Amino acid sequence: MDVRTGNGFDVHRFGPGDHVMLCGIAIPHNRGLQGHSDADVGLHTITDAIYGALAEGDIGQHFPPSDPQWKGAESHIFLTHAAELARSKGFSITHVDCTLICEHPKVGPHALAMRHKLQELLGISLDRISVKATTSERLGFTGRGEGIACMTTATLVKS
Repeated sequence: MDVRTGNGFDVHRFGPGDHVMLCGIAIPHNRGLQGHSDADVGLHTITDAIYGALAEGDIGQHFPPSDPQWKGAESHIFLTHAAELARSKGFSITHVDCTLICEHPKVGPHALAMRHKLQELLGISLDRISVKATTSERLGFTGRGEGIACMTTATLVKS
């Protein structure tokens, strides 16, 4: 068996808006996240974790921010590409563990919906998807409410 683990990390700052996209779910909030695409830090880190496990670079190499066609793109496009690439190389995504780091919005009430969305996008069972959150105890940019960070680990298996 070929077992691989990849990690992803992403950060986006807050800006004008009335919601944030987190793991494919629109969460009502008094600000939005800024980015070249829809700035979904959850989907970005999961995408990068899959690319990392495949040794296929990162999201920016596959979808360069310098390319205007990706301006405002929905991040599920990136994740779907990474998952299809994994399958094309004979890998199954066996586990995803995503940690959102922010003071607000509160993730807990939306975590199950996020897991269901990831189940739909990745085609893996719900018991192999973890979405959780933590604060940074009011320290740093996330603690000051300037943005959201996220980190993800993904495990891929080829048998």
